[in-house]
Amino acid sequence: MIKLELDKKRILVKEQSDVSSLSNGHYGQMKKGIIELTSEEAMYIMDIRNGRAFDNKGNEYGFNQLVEKFAKRKKILARYLTYKDWRDKGLVLRPIEEREGSYGRTTRKTYEATEFKLNKFSVEGLFFPDDLITIIDDQESGKALYEQNWIGQFGTYKAAHRGKISKLDIYETLFLMRQGNLSLKNEKEKEVEKIAKKRIRFFEDMYSVYEDWRSRGYVIKTGFKFGTHFRIYLPGASPIRSEDEWMHSKHVIHAFPRAHKQLISEWARAIRVAHSVKKTFILAIPGKKKTAAKKSKKPQLDFLLYHRKNGGIETPKDGSPKYLMYSLTEDEYIGGEELARAINECEDAGLEMMVAIGDRESSVTYYIIKAISLPGSKYEYFEIEWVQP
Repeated sequence: MIKLELDKKRILVKEQSDVSSLSNGHYGQMKKGIIELTSEEAMYIMDIRNGRAFDNKGNEYGFNQLVEKFAKRKKILARYLTYKDWRDKGLVLRPIEEREGSYGRTTRKTYEATEFKLNKFSVEGLFFPDDLITIIDDQESGKALYEQNWIGQFGTYKAAHRGKISKLDIYETLFLMRQGNLSLKNEKEKEVEKIAKKRIRFFEDMYSVYEDWRSRGYVIKTGFKFGTHFRIYLPGASPIRSEDEWMHSKHVIHAFPRAHKQLISEWARAIRVAHSVKKTFILAIPGKKKTAAKKSKKPQLDFLLYHRKNGGIETPKDGSPKYLMYSLTEDEYIGGEELARAINECEDAGLEMMVAIGDRESSVTYYIIKAISLPGSKYEYFEIEWVQP
């Protein structure tokens, strides 16, 4: 048994054998031979390590009684379940408040960028507002746009020879009206944009992501089949088959506007689908980065995570943390601005973010978030990978 002594707002361990055991396991803060525990540490010791808690009058506290009196932070159960899962894996984690400066352990992946070149053309199309699709029936122009720039779908998907018309989605339509020389028989640019905003929530943010990647040479197409907004192909990609082999995308992009809140389970589902089809999931947070308010915020993240090293594990004594944990549950909502602020906190700490999501059975799923540099872009992009620590 490990004896926990409850002293006003503190949870202490004074028995020397217990102090030695917990110190070796990197629990608590040692002061003059006494260990002070956080709420999560005390909960774990009571739940897993046969801990028992008593106040100074000898009254014993059960698990729920201890939580009611000492665990005042929000999302305490989400924090505890993710804390417990990391500990159960034999790994060490410490409170975020122990962070010291920047650890310099982040990695930022740079994506190539090229200048988008659109051959001169002048073409007219008919816009179908109910479908948000434009049809070009000029066979020569439609085919040239498709084959030279992979804009629109000429003929039939994966069978361009079947058909003579070209179909442009709403993003391609506006992009060509603004960047090319597409005119519509029945609508002006402003009216098309107005229709799109009415039909598609956060359309401006969605279009800004499309344009940001398209203007840097990437091919952007619908990601509907993969549960995301877009799929992307690297610069130079072509729809023209080589020896009857279709070019497959390797990345998908999901836009997460700063003003939008999304159910965690939906967010995670899209990542898992991308992972299952072996595509890199890219999270886009459009809109300019907000840095001024960031410094004044209290820590939003939960724990410093130590990981594995040379066949063993890293600890506060012989290493530095590798990740910052963001503890969530499947039934809560997260906002784009909230997530961006948390990611910025990781960048300040020089650590990558580990998102830990506890489901309704208390199982925890982990995702690593790594920053992306897209040369010339003012927006924030991140690769998200499902991992098993």
